[in-house]
Amino acid sequence: MTTTDLIRAGVGAASPGAAPTPVPVGTTALLDLDEVGGRVERTELPGGLRVLTETMPGVLSATLGIWVGVGSRDETPAVAGASHFLEHLLFKGTTSRGALEIATAMDAVGGEMNAFTAKEHTCYYANVLASDLPLAVTLLADLVTEATNTAADLESERTVVLEEIAMRDDEPSDAVHDLFAETLYGDTSLGRSVLGTVESIEALTRDDVDGWYRERYAAPSIVVTAAGRVDHQQVLDLVTAAFGDRLSGPARPAPLRTGDVELVRPAHRTGLISRRTEQTHLLLGTPAMGRLDERRYTAAVLDAAVGGGMSSRLFQEIREKRGLVYSVGSALTHYAGAGAFSVYAGCSKKRVPEVLRLVRDELGRVAADGLTAEEVARACGQLKGGLVLGLEDTGSRMSRLGKSELSYGEYVPVRDVLARIESVDEEQVRSVAGELFGRETCLAVVGPYRESDLDRL
Repeated sequence: MTTTDLIRAGVGAASPGAAPTPVPVGTTALLDLDEVGGRVERTELPGGLRVLTETMPGVLSATLGIWVGVGSRDETPAVAGASHFLEHLLFKGTTSRGALEIATAMDAVGGEMNAFTAKEHTCYYANVLASDLPLAVTLLADLVTEATNTAADLESERTVVLEEIAMRDDEPSDAVHDLFAETLYGDTSLGRSVLGTVESIEALTRDDVDGWYRERYAAPSIVVTAAGRVDHQQVLDLVTAAFGDRLSGPARPAPLRTGDVELVRPAHRTGLISRRTEQTHLLLGTPAMGRLDERRYTAAVLDAAVGGGMSSRLFQEIREKRGLVYSVGSALTHYAGAGAFSVYAGCSKKRVPEVLRLVRDELGRVAADGLTAEEVARACGQLKGGLVLGLEDTGSRMSRLGKSELSYGEYVPVRDVLARIESVDEEQVRSVAGELFGRETCLAVVGPYRESDLDRL
């Protein structure tokens, strides 16, 4: 989960591993009602499935998401890539609909349907006119509950997934991010790519993938979110009808994920993909706090000021003043119990040593001296503006609901998130900067290098 995801999710001060506050099953809670956040309501249905909606009267559309709390972090090396493979496979057909029928039904109303897999969750979503919300619920619920996952479909989709891996490998700016995770986290669930490897995908059987589906796609792990011109009770009625008998029994929502990666230093100093490229792609980074750490808002302000925009220190020093790169910036990534701060840059091979020196020098200055009051204020403004502007469409509102529920077990109104960003001061930033930038770093490189070259970098 990146800094942007964190801020948009709008999490509060939950303690690590804390479970959601129990509420009577079937009870609808009003979580937010103001001009920024809209009307947000939450209901827990029998069987542990949760439904959250945000009503936006000023739009004509709705975005629906069905979130499953499973991702590549749940996989062993033997089934690496199974969650992402399954995300592809579910669109191939269900017990009542073929792939063409699913696609035709959505195209006929001008809607968009898609999915994505992350390290800690999978999401299936559809954006439609509000009047077509019943169709979206029916189709997505059918995928999630009644997929056939046939052997023939698995074989045809295996090629598609392998092509996606090849496409990632052909794009150095994408490949370096997976390489950085592997370098930082090592041979752990966070270090492995969401896509899996060529070897693991070629080895997956129908029983592997379908078994993953039967075991993991259960009501306690599922969250349904909808945002736009929606009515909470209508969504509840549609979800209840679509999931049927699965909404029964005493099961409660799955507990919040806890960290299984204890990381105080990078697993490896360097990682390299040697390739003849015109540009060298670099990621320099270090371990950071997990997503439930109370300092996450301070770290987000720090990240914005150091490398989050055109006024950031790295952009100004390396691109604007010296013209050494086209792209440079920093990012924070948060997971349960672990995280990372990283700086990305792309430049010609001859400029790499100078670019790395400038990055390290700038991080060292911030660690020693912190940020000025003006920089903190500007970063706070950037985050606040980005949050509100980023929630202008139904899709981002839908995503905020899903990530808040699955990752944090709570929803915090937008106005409260804005207040927490505003409360960050220079001393808090100095403390976090000193800790983050004082740690050991690791370097991931994609470019025309040999292993022996990395020591000089």
